[in-house]
Amino acid sequence: MKQLLFFVLLATSVSVCAQTGDSSLVRRAALDYIEGFYEGDTVKLQRSLSPTLYKYGYYKSKTDEYVGEPMTYAEAIAYAKRVFEKKRFAKPDAPKDVFVLDVQANIACVKIYAWWGLDYVLLAKKGDAWRIEQVLWQGPLGTVNR
Repeated sequence: MKQLLFFVLLATSVSVCAQTGDSSLVRRAALDYIEGFYEGDTVKLQRSLSPTLYKYGYYKSKTDEYVGEPMTYAEAIAYAKRVFEKKRFAKPDAPKDVFVLDVQANIACVKIYAWWGLDYVLLAKKGDAWRIEQVLWQGPLGTVNR
């Protein structure tokens, strides 16, 4: 009985340690995503985004209506290039809040507050790396509870 308990505790602690390590990797991927857009850093975006990325968001139009717009991996990289080329970097005090909501063996979920609004991000583990597969966002932040 003691051996069984020992192995159960050992397996649990190994699982918790693995998830803790993965949690920091998931957080790093989310920060690379934000910083990639903020700094126009395509290397950070390439490191954090899956080539099959699907990003969809809602922004407020000039008529104060929400309008939806998709973004692919290629469009995200092109956007970051424009940020860098035109020097349209995010303000130094722009929000960059990452909340890791859940990490499993192969998937994770993150909530992000950025200058453009709120993102819900789904990631998948590819080998040893975490890549962002899907993003659903809405802006502006306004009075969102943080």
